[in-house]
Amino acid sequence: MGKTRLEAFSDGVLAIIITIMVLEMKVPHDPTPAALLGLLPVFLSYVLSFVYVGIYWNNHHHMLHTCTRVTGGILWANLHLLFWLSLLPFATGWMGENHFAPLPSAIYGLVLLAAAVAYYVLQQAIIAVQGERSLLRQAVGGDWKGKASPLLYLAGIGLTFVSTWLAQAIYVLVALIWLVPDRRIERVAGHDA
Repeated sequence: MGKTRLEAFSDGVLAIIITIMVLEMKVPHDPTPAALLGLLPVFLSYVLSFVYVGIYWNNHHHMLHTCTRVTGGILWANLHLLFWLSLLPFATGWMGENHFAPLPSAIYGLVLLAAAVAYYVLQQAIIAVQGERSLLRQAVGGDWKGKASPLLYLAGIGLTFVSTWLAQAIYVLVALIWLVPDRRIERVAGHDA
């Protein structure tokens, strides 16, 4: 089975996730700077989540570039990832509306953690089908980013009940780690992926 439908479906779901997140930002009825300032937590939550969805979209594209064949297991692993990412608008909205309160911030971190685990499962499903000598296996190597991210998410989740700002800083740190362009797949493939 080819990967075209998988890519198209995934792109569509990610576009819908971003659309839902932006629609959650309600327009203030008061035309003052104070009204906009009141929306700052909602806006900052949106920006962070938009960056995360962009990171997943970019890395998903690169990962699928290495995939030569799609199986039922890969389809289900991809749906598993999309499920967790589809919860991001809820977690984003709840966290922003409640000004980064501990429980919504912890749930946000839990969604990020689950999405990271799901991405790893998808990556492993592709490697299992393509083989240990596949481009993806060669590209991920030791995968320090993939291993460090869940640990950082766990730290952030735990810290939400001590300092929500420290937890948010960890969520931002993980996004920054992944925001730096990751050229592993491009290097192994020998061209732009």
